[in-house]
Amino acid sequence: MQPEPYKITVVEPIHLLSPDLREARLKDAHFNLFQLLARDVYIDLLTDSGTGSQSQAQWSGIVQGDEAYAGSRSYVRFEAAVKSIFGYDNVIAVHQGRAAEHILFGTLVEKGMVVPANTHFDTTRANIEARGARAVDLQVPEAAEIETEEPFKGNMNIQALEDVLHEDAQRVPFIIITITNNSVGGQPVSMANVRAVRRVAEKFNKPIIFDAARFAENCYFIKCREEEYAETSLLDIAHELFGMGDGAVVSLKK
Repeated sequence: MQPEPYKITVVEPIHLLSPDLREARLKDAHFNLFQLLARDVYIDLLTDSGTGSQSQAQWSGIVQGDEAYAGSRSYVRFEAAVKSIFGYDNVIAVHQGRAAEHILFGTLVEKGMVVPANTHFDTTRANIEARGARAVDLQVPEAAEIETEEPFKGNMNIQALEDVLHEDAQRVPFIIITITNNSVGGQPVSMANVRAVRRVAEKFNKPIIFDAARFAENCYFIKCREEEYAETSLLDIAHELFGMGDGAVVSLKK
């Protein structure tokens, strides 16, 4: 077996509290993981955002970053990279995915609306429900079948989507597709399913918004599991995927 092709040069110390102290900290936090102090957590599985080591190129990028108040060359480079992948005209940089959701939903979602998705991530649901709207999950039945090996358990249930739109079309501002489908174990969504969602969206004149935090993995699964894309580059898969949508919110810390 070959060793990993990198060297670890920075070590961050962590501390293992005694069982009694861990129990006391949990009680003090009322068993709410968001109330725990990071210094008291030995193995942190709360999120995968920003938990990996950074490369020397990333650290050097931070040092070389242009922090100009306006017209920053770092932002111009970032904007060009985002547009080259997603193909959307407007790019708004925020500090976290939930901030992007807050801006978008604060603009488009009103009290009493219904927002369908293959599955809403927790912050997505919170931002929708904070506006007084209802977040509706429309998973395919296979999503609940843990023992099976269906290739695209993250798919949207197309019939359920049609049913929601037939009943509540006037109250639906847009359709969300989460790729990969985080809340069902990071399961991928097929290109065929996105194409089917697009047909329904066009039928009811509804935009599609991607929650695209893990779009790169989803594109890779499409390449591996949908035969017609076996020879297609990941970038071309991304272009086709996002070409069927009208916008995206993305947490790039993944």
